[in-house]
Amino acid sequence: MLPTTTYSPQSQGNGSLSSRDAARHTAGAKRYKYLRRVFHFKQMDFEFAVWQMLYLFTSPQKVYRNFHYRKQTKDQWARDDPAFLVILSIWLCVSTIGFAIVLGMGVLEMMKLLLWVVFIDCIGVGLLISTLMWVISNKYLMKHPSKDYDVEWGYAFDVHLNAFYPLLVILHFFQLFFINHIVFINSEWFIGCLVGNTLWLIAIGYYIYITFLGYSALPFLKNTVILLYPFALLVLLYLVSLGLGWNFTRGLCFFYKYRVQ
Repeated sequence: MLPTTTYSPQSQGNGSLSSRDAARHTAGAKRYKYLRRVFHFKQMDFEFAVWQMLYLFTSPQKVYRNFHYRKQTKDQWARDDPAFLVILSIWLCVSTIGFAIVLGMGVLEMMKLLLWVVFIDCIGVGLLISTLMWVISNKYLMKHPSKDYDVEWGYAFDVHLNAFYPLLVILHFFQLFFINHIVFINSEWFIGCLVGNTLWLIAIGYYIYITFLGYSALPFLKNTVILLYPFALLVLLYLVSLGLGWNFTRGLCFFYKYRVQ
């Protein structure tokens, strides 16, 4: 079972749950409600989820402002509506199929690639990063460590999804038009390396920035600016890759082809 925490009420006398037990009970109930709604499309607000996706590109601060409203009205930071996850999953499947077509894969190879991207790149890596950030934020970034103020695991996962969506669009959709056409990213030309690696710089930079916004939006965390430090390493890696002619996109294409063979 995934670790999940939320704001936990104080124990109020004999017979009541302890704050830690109450937190677990509340988190479990919210998780059950969230997963149950995955199978009830009529209960999902897809229009609002699309709004969030648009603003993640133009003004991600507005998205996290809505998380504040949710905390005030529903007493939780994490999403209670799986509509965003459902649309993201559709985007992931469509873009991966497009990637497979561009790389000239057959139907069987396309299905293998789709399974790899969904269960490893998205779910597996997402669970790993979310859990790591959940631990780091609760252990090292709390202003005043307390049982009553925890970063919810669900919120950490939502922050990852928010940051992953622009990265997905840039690398798995927008980049497709340049891999074998226009500037031929998947080639040995320097211009291909420059354009491809620049897209990677923008995509991962977006991921870092939106992740920073997500945790800086929580009023009980401190020193969240350290989440921007990896950006310096990213820029350095970008410059080194151009100097060495290391084309990230060619590496990704080779890796995908290798995984489905």
